[in-house]
Amino acid sequence: MAHEPFRPEDFEAFVTKHENRLYRTALAIMGNISDAEDIVQEVFLRAYEKAPEFESEEHEKVWLIRVTVNFCKSRLRSPWRKRTESLLDSYPATEPEQHKLLEYILALPPKYRTVIHLFYYEGYSVKDIAELTEQKETTVRSLLTRARQKLKTVLKEDDDESI
Repeated sequence: MAHEPFRPEDFEAFVTKHENRLYRTALAIMGNISDAEDIVQEVFLRAYEKAPEFESEEHEKVWLIRVTVNFCKSRLRSPWRKRTESLLDSYPATEPEQHKLLEYILALPPKYRTVIHLFYYEGYSVKDIAELTEQKETTVRSLLTRARQKLKTVLKEDDDESI
Protein backbone atom coordinates (compact mmCIF):
# COMPACT_ATOMS: atom_id res chain seq x y z
CA MET A 1 0.00 0.00 0.00
CA ALA A 2 1.41 3.38 -0.99
CA HIS A 3 2.16 5.85 1.74
CA GLU A 4 0.01 8.95 1.72
CA PRO A 5 2.23 12.04 1.92
CA PHE A 6 2.02 14.09 5.09
CA ARG A 7 0.13 17.35 4.97
CA PRO A 8 2.51 20.15 6.08
CA GLU A 9 0.63 20.82 9.33
CA ASP A 10 0.52 17.09 10.17
CA PHE A 11 4.22 16.66 9.46
CA GLU A 12 5.12 19.65 11.63
CA ALA A 13 3.21 18.08 14.54
CA PHE A 14 4.88 14.72 13.82
CA VAL A 15 8.35 16.31 13.96
CA THR A 16 7.56 18.26 17.13
CA LYS A 17 6.28 15.09 18.80
CA HIS A 18 9.40 13.01 18.10
CA GLU A 19 12.36 15.36 17.57
CA ASN A 20 13.67 15.43 21.17
CA ARG A 21 13.70 11.64 21.59
CA LEU A 22 15.38 11.08 18.22
CA TYR A 23 17.91 13.85 18.86
CA ARG A 24 18.84 12.43 22.28
CA THR A 25 19.21 8.97 20.77
CA ALA A 26 21.35 10.17 17.86
CA LEU A 27 23.42 12.34 20.20
CA ALA A 28 24.07 9.45 22.58
CA ILE A 29 25.20 7.21 19.74
CA MET A 30 27.12 9.73 17.63
CA GLY A 31 28.67 11.75 20.45
CA ASN A 32 28.45 15.12 18.71
CA ILE A 33 25.81 17.70 17.92
CA SER A 34 26.33 18.16 14.19
CA ASP A 35 26.11 14.44 13.38
CA ALA A 36 23.06 14.06 15.63
CA GLU A 37 21.30 16.97 13.92
CA ASP A 38 22.12 15.52 10.48
CA ILE A 39 20.83 12.10 11.50
CA VAL A 40 17.55 13.52 12.81
CA GLN A 41 17.03 15.44 9.57
CA GLU A 42 17.69 12.29 7.56
CA VAL A 43 15.25 10.32 9.71
CA PHE A 44 12.48 12.86 9.21
CA LEU A 45 13.18 13.03 5.49
CA ARG A 46 12.93 9.22 5.33
CA ALA A 47 9.70 9.37 7.34
CA TYR A 48 8.26 12.00 5.02
CA GLU A 49 9.15 10.02 1.91
CA LYS A 50 8.82 6.37 2.99
CA ALA A 51 7.16 5.93 6.38
CA PRO A 52 4.77 2.99 6.53
CA GLU A 53 1.18 3.32 7.70
CA PHE A 54 1.71 3.23 11.47
CA GLU A 55 -0.48 0.76 13.35
CA SER A 56 -0.11 2.59 16.66
CA GLU A 57 1.82 5.27 18.55
CA GLU A 58 4.27 2.60 19.70
CA HIS A 59 4.83 1.35 16.14
CA GLU A 60 5.54 4.92 15.03
CA LYS A 61 8.04 5.44 17.88
CA VAL A 62 9.80 2.11 17.35
CA TRP A 63 10.07 2.67 13.58
CA LEU A 64 11.62 6.11 14.11
CA ILE A 65 14.11 4.85 16.73
CA ARG A 66 15.10 1.92 14.49
CA VAL A 67 15.69 4.25 11.52
CA THR A 68 17.70 6.58 13.80
CA VAL A 69 19.89 3.74 15.10
CA ASN A 70 20.45 2.43 11.55
CA PHE A 71 21.43 5.87 10.22
CA CYS A 72 23.82 6.26 13.17
CA LYS A 73 25.41 2.88 12.44
CA SER A 74 25.89 3.87 8.81
CA ARG A 75 27.39 7.22 9.74
CA LEU A 76 29.76 5.58 12.26
CA ARG A 77 31.04 3.26 9.51
CA SER A 78 31.57 6.19 7.15
CA PRO A 79 35.25 6.93 6.45
CA TRP A 80 34.50 10.65 6.34
CA ARG A 81 33.09 10.81 9.84
CA LYS A 82 34.82 13.34 12.09
CA ARG A 83 34.11 14.29 15.69
CA THR A 84 33.68 18.04 15.93
CA GLU A 85 32.22 19.04 19.27
CA SER A 86 31.36 17.62 22.64
CA LEU A 87 27.96 16.22 23.43
CA LEU A 88 28.26 17.34 27.03
CA ASP A 89 27.36 20.94 26.28
CA SER A 90 23.93 20.05 24.98
CA TYR A 91 22.90 16.80 26.68
CA PRO A 92 20.54 17.14 29.64
CA ALA A 93 22.70 16.55 32.71
CA THR A 94 21.80 19.02 35.39
CA GLU A 95 23.87 17.77 38.32
CA PRO A 96 27.70 17.69 38.30
CA GLU A 97 27.59 13.93 39.04
CA GLN A 98 25.34 13.39 36.02
CA HIS A 99 27.70 15.45 33.88
CA LYS A 100 30.66 13.31 35.01
CA LEU A 101 28.73 10.07 34.39
CA LEU A 102 27.78 11.33 30.94
CA GLU A 103 31.46 11.99 30.23
CA TYR A 104 32.22 8.37 31.09
CA ILE A 105 29.32 7.09 29.00
CA LEU A 106 30.49 9.13 26.02
CA ALA A 107 33.98 7.68 26.37
CA LEU A 108 32.51 4.23 25.72
CA PRO A 109 32.51 2.83 22.18
CA PRO A 110 29.26 3.52 20.24
CA LYS A 111 27.94 -0.05 20.62
CA TYR A 112 27.92 0.42 24.41
CA ARG A 113 26.58 3.99 24.30
CA THR A 114 23.68 2.80 22.15
CA VAL A 115 22.45 0.11 24.55
CA ILE A 116 23.06 2.28 27.64
CA HIS A 117 21.06 5.15 26.14
CA LEU A 118 18.17 3.02 24.93
CA PHE A 119 17.97 1.08 28.21
CA TYR A 120 18.46 3.82 30.81
CA TYR A 121 17.44 7.04 29.07
CA GLU A 122 14.66 5.81 26.74
CA GLY A 123 13.43 2.99 28.98
CA TYR A 124 13.49 0.17 26.43
CA SER A 125 13.71 -3.46 27.52
CA VAL A 126 16.52 -5.76 26.38
CA LYS A 127 14.05 -7.41 23.97
CA ASP A 128 13.04 -4.05 22.50
CA ILE A 129 16.67 -2.96 22.13
CA ALA A 130 17.46 -6.23 20.36
CA GLU A 131 14.68 -5.51 17.86
CA LEU A 132 15.66 -1.85 17.44
CA THR A 133 19.34 -2.61 16.84
CA GLU A 134 18.70 -5.86 14.97
CA GLN A 135 20.82 -7.88 17.37
CA LYS A 136 20.18 -10.97 19.48
CA GLU A 137 18.88 -10.41 23.02
CA THR A 138 21.95 -12.22 24.38
CA THR A 139 24.17 -9.75 22.51
CA VAL A 140 22.31 -6.79 23.99
CA ARG A 141 22.56 -8.29 27.49
CA SER A 142 26.31 -8.82 26.96
CA LEU A 143 26.78 -5.26 25.73
CA LEU A 144 24.86 -3.87 28.71
CA THR A 145 26.88 -6.01 31.13
CA ARG A 146 30.20 -4.97 29.58
CA ALA A 147 29.19 -1.31 29.48
CA ARG A 148 28.16 -1.42 33.15
CA GLN A 149 31.46 -3.12 34.06
CA LYS A 150 33.46 -0.50 32.19
CA LEU A 151 31.50 2.29 33.88
CA LYS A 152 31.86 0.67 37.29
CA THR A 153 35.63 0.37 36.83
CA VAL A 154 36.01 3.97 35.71
CA LEU A 155 33.73 5.27 38.50
CA LYS A 156 35.68 3.31 41.10
CA GLU A 157 38.95 4.74 39.75
CA ASP A 158 37.46 8.23 39.92
CA ASP A 159 36.33 7.62 43.51
CA ASP A 160 39.78 6.35 44.49
CA GLU A 161 41.41 9.43 42.98
CA SER A 162 39.15 11.82 44.87
CA ILE A 163 39.94 10.29 48.27
